[in-house]
Amino acid sequence: MNTQMVIEFAKEGIYTVLMMTGPLLILALSVGLVVSIFQATTQIQEQTLAFIPKIVAVMIGMIVFGPWMLTSMVDFAANVFNNLNILVG
Repeated sequence: MNTQMVIEFAKEGIYTVLMMTGPLLILALSVGLVVSIFQATTQIQEQTLAFIPKIVAVMIGMIVFGPWMLTSMVDFAANVFNNLNILVG
């Protein structure tokens, strides 16, 4: 096992994490921005109005992106387990 292999596995792990969290974070950010603009224009300063739409949007995003996220995570875990003997020894 050399340093190039360790860097490659770390890069693949970071890429997988970013690909799994990216769509949900972008969804939460966009819903939060729309809700903030709505609150600023109507001058409604209710704190629950900021959180509930984000939670609903992320849950819907998990339903929509869930199968793809699960497949990607299983592929990464299978790759790690298949190369476990190289990583350990």
